[in-house]
Amino acid sequence: MSDPSDPPDPFACPVPARQPHWHHITLAQLQRVKGWREAQRAEHPVECQLWEAVLTVWLMGWMGWLPAYTFEAVWAYPMCLLGILAPRLYVYARARAHAAQRLRCDWLDLVA
Repeated sequence: MSDPSDPPDPFACPVPARQPHWHHITLAQLQRVKGWREAQRAEHPVECQLWEAVLTVWLMGWMGWLPAYTFEAVWAYPMCLLGILAPRLYVYARARAHAAQRLRCDWLDLVA
């Protein structure tokens, strides 16, 4: 147990080692984010466009894996996997930036 009067550890990670936002994102959580996007479109246009890009890449990943597998396009497998993981990676990156206080993330509690 450390003493509260001790100076803070300069090498301490600002984000805990076990990330609460690195988990699968359900369709219900995506639906809540969609509702937030539609309500906040005027106040956060760039954030809405980013989410639309992430969801487009996600859909491309899911739609692309079957043709990639069928036509034995091994080079496309990593791109499809990244597309499938796009929402999870985006939420993880935004959660880390929010925890480090680099930017504010209003919708983060919708996917927690």
